[in-house]
Amino acid sequence: MKTMTCWLVLTLGATGTALAGSQVFDVDREFYPYYPSLIKWNKSGAEFTPPEVCGECHPKQFEEWTGSVHALAFHDPVYQGELNLAVKAVGHEISRQCEGCHSAAGMVTGEIKKPGLEGLSPMALAGVSCDICHSISGVTHWQTPSHEPENGSMILTPGEDTKDGPVLIKHGPLAPFEGCGEDFHQCKESTLHLRAELCASCHQVYHYDAHFPLEATYLEWKHGPYAQKEILCQDCHMVDTQTFLRSADTFKRPEQGEYHHYFNGANYLLYFLAEQAAKKAGDEKLAANVQQKYQMSVDRLKAAADLEITPVYGDRGLKEIKVRVRNIRAGHNLPTSLTNVRQMWLEITAKDAKGNVIASSGKLDEKGHLEEYTRLFNSDGMGDDFHFAIDPWVVTSFSRHDTIPPKGYKDVYYGLNSPPAAGDVTIEARLRYRQADQGVAEKLLANVPPDMNLEAIYGIKEVPTLPIVDMVVKTASFAATK
Repeated sequence: MKTMTCWLVLTLGATGTALAGSQVFDVDREFYPYYPSLIKWNKSGAEFTPPEVCGECHPKQFEEWTGSVHALAFHDPVYQGELNLAVKAVGHEISRQCEGCHSAAGMVTGEIKKPGLEGLSPMALAGVSCDICHSISGVTHWQTPSHEPENGSMILTPGEDTKDGPVLIKHGPLAPFEGCGEDFHQCKESTLHLRAELCASCHQVYHYDAHFPLEATYLEWKHGPYAQKEILCQDCHMVDTQTFLRSADTFKRPEQGEYHHYFNGANYLLYFLAEQAAKKAGDEKLAANVQQKYQMSVDRLKAAADLEITPVYGDRGLKEIKVRVRNIRAGHNLPTSLTNVRQMWLEITAKDAKGNVIASSGKLDEKGHLEEYTRLFNSDGMGDDFHFAIDPWVVTSFSRHDTIPPKGYKDVYYGLNSPPAAGDVTIEARLRYRQADQGVAEKLLANVPPDMNLEAIYGIKEVPTLPIVDMVVKTASFAATK
């Protein structure tokens, strides 16, 4: 018994040296050497392959990936502005959490040492490139501090060493066939690439220390009806718009030939900026490519939600207007991702029969700022002092989290100022979306690293008013009295 007790003490003591001291979120620093990034890299003589090389044999896939949010992940000036502020606030070591998903190759090789693009190889600049996704050989979701997918909890194995030298190995959803890889790389079938867990590693972003989910897109999906119906991330984000609509409406999964490497989502601002950069550089082909992806993004946003306008009558006639906002096609919450930065809101105008405005909400002023008391669907972050916070290195919980789950809805009621005694009341309701508050965007873009000159790259001398997408516009008329 004494021997066993000593063994347990020694074992627990040894474990304690590898784990951080939290009784809730243990961190094994030996298992995760790039912490707070939770990437694992099976390092060998097999190096990462730049996407241009992949494109020589896979031109269609390369063209689809080019200009995508994955391709632009590291170039994104909003991301680089946030990264620059984070490094100044908490140091570069912490920023590995961000870099691990925005440029995994650049992070694990140690090439990225600061914010910005200067001096980096094409592989590091390529962001989420072909070789990153097709080098994923496994995930470590259960071993993370939260025991959930978070902060790049994936295993990268671009190849292995053999007696004849390094061999590249690419993982994908198809069984190897004769001639696969054409003597450049070996092919390995991966069932992981047919599952949403592949995407979960980077689409679950947790606070670097408190392990609070700042972004929970994967869990929103997993805890909703699309997961129950086996409609995966790939079934909506790796297909064209019409196939996306079919997947969302009928829960019918795409056929093999319907998948593409678009990775299209709601981040139309990144496409918008990338198109400006391509035009500034005189690359009309790239500008057209990005414009197509921009339109796909806008079309998805316009298809994601719906509005229902209903009158509420009291003893003296029309009392309130109820607007129901429905998430009809997003497989995760609406909005998702960094919800304390994203803005989705209702703009309402109600007029009497003479055209007088009797209710209004959700307007923007001339500087692009929302008026007070606008009905927003997003979240408010707070730090560990329980005060409002927006910076991701500070936010450790939400004081308000008001997003709409898949196939769910939220109801909003609007009172009428001096409702008319007769005639009709006409209501226009708009569900509007933009990537961030105007002030937040101005702050981030004002803090891009010195080597990312916005005027030189994008032709922007000052931060423009952020583009807004009207996801849904509905009008309805109701009698002032029943």
